[in-house]
Amino acid sequence: MSPSSEPVELYGPEYKRDPYPLYAELRERGPVHRVRFPSGVCAWLVTGYEAAHRALTDPRLGKHHSRGNAAWRARASIMPEPQHSQLQVHLLHQDPPRHTALRRLITDAFAPQRVEALRPCFQAMADALLDGLPDSGGTDLVEVFAARFPFQVLAEVIGLPQEFADRFDRDWGKVVQPVGPEDPGRPAYEARLRGLQRYIADLVRHKRAESGEDLLSRLVAARDTGQLGQEELDSMVFQLLVAGQEPVTNQITTALVTLLRHPAQLTALAARPELLPHAVEELLRHDSAFELTTWRFFAEDTELYGTRIPAGDSVIVSLSAANRDDRQFPDADALHFDRTPNPHLAFGHGIHFCPGAALARIELQVALGTLLRRLPELRLAVPEDQLAWTPAVLARGVGRLPVTYGGCPYAGSGANGPDAAC
Repeated sequence: MSPSSEPVELYGPEYKRDPYPLYAELRERGPVHRVRFPSGVCAWLVTGYEAAHRALTDPRLGKHHSRGNAAWRARASIMPEPQHSQLQVHLLHQDPPRHTALRRLITDAFAPQRVEALRPCFQAMADALLDGLPDSGGTDLVEVFAARFPFQVLAEVIGLPQEFADRFDRDWGKVVQPVGPEDPGRPAYEARLRGLQRYIADLVRHKRAESGEDLLSRLVAARDTGQLGQEELDSMVFQLLVAGQEPVTNQITTALVTLLRHPAQLTALAARPELLPHAVEELLRHDSAFELTTWRFFAEDTELYGTRIPAGDSVIVSLSAANRDDRQFPDADALHFDRTPNPHLAFGHGIHFCPGAALARIELQVALGTLLRRLPELRLAVPEDQLAWTPAVLARGVGRLPVTYGGCPYAGSGANGPDAAC
């Protein structure tokens, strides 16, 4: 494919509702494609499992924003100053050796053995969120559970004080959804950034005054001993607060939508909770909340799988397209809880593999197990085509998930008819 080829548009309601037919078409065409995002920025999209796996470990592809060319910066690097310089130097935008040093500061907090020991605590949190619901009826699972549970877990794991947990505005999570300079939503976007930055500054001051053994305290101490710069500290706290919870919220919703589309598997999982570990891996593969990776760049013009990529153009890897590749996963569009092996790329691969993967797996097991146990006969309360998928460029999830449960019948016709009676 040449740079002059007409880009494929990766946006719109139909694309966000179900991108997989387009991904299948792109995989058939080849491993690299010119694409365009809502902001107007064009990028090179890698599809197919083998190509994605190799690109994620290609040492020629760096992630630091300084590698981006002028065309990329004009449309993609849209977080205004001073926030861009102060909040965008976290792990996702660093290369070795700095990436290695920063990652080392957080890995212990998310170590598998540590987060597994917290599973009973997470289970208590999940049950408490559902204790106020009636035995049957209807609810929005995002509002009552999916938007709350991951944040409570995150607060426990990183040492976020209760007063700051109470102050956190979930609307701040939208700062990762690009809003261009000419967009009418730009003032609200910039207001979110400023509010979140003030919150982070207050949190850092609090942790400096009341230090403990938790991750946030250790990061502040690392700043005070010179291991971190101030911008790096603020950026890492920013990344923890936003990337540490919103993707899990989205993954709970994508997993639930998948199960509601597959009632036989939902029933089997509710009856046999021992299936949960394998089921979670398959649900991650089947529809990942991390649909696409963040930007990568070549330092010089480079050929990638037969396509010439100009220096500083952005390269994006489609994790979702890779995870539906029949060449790696037989019958890839189907949901098989007994799929083994299941080397999906839902958490990425290589040095940027998600450091919170073990925590996310436990959260998903606890969340899905609790919801299926506490809310029997779970089903959608609206037609599926009424679900509003988030317009975020890199992520998948729904903002609301209205359901009914507990033997309350649909008033409408069809398996997904609206429930007006409950």
